[in-house]
Amino acid sequence: MSSQPVHHHNGPLIPMPELTWPALRRAVATVAPGRLPEIFEDMQQAFVQAAQESSVGPIRMFHFKWGVIVAIERDPECAVRFHAAEKTFNTTADDGEQQAALMEIADIWQTAEREVKALVPG
Repeated sequence: MSSQPVHHHNGPLIPMPELTWPALRRAVATVAPGRLPEIFEDMQQAFVQAAQESSVGPIRMFHFKWGVIVAIERDPECAVRFHAAEKTFNTTADDGEQQAALMEIADIWQTAEREVKALVPG
């Protein structure tokens, strides 16, 4: 009889990356490889929008958004809670359960935003 090893994750899998395209791409490849097509598509849209607006704002927003996603995904326990809440929100018809799931999503997202804001100079 063989048993699978139990892996306990106490905290993030990787350090929080810099908010740059190469660092975020590497981080996503590590913590959420299934989201690589999404980050590439978002990056392309951000650069197109930046060119249309003659502004770096869309690129900064791209970096911030993906910084938040990485902040969530790099912590396995946090990611599990986030995705469970998303699933509940998207699949339940119960208003109370949907509201609780939405509050969990918002709480996790806001916590990750604070982590990312701490990386932004100024």
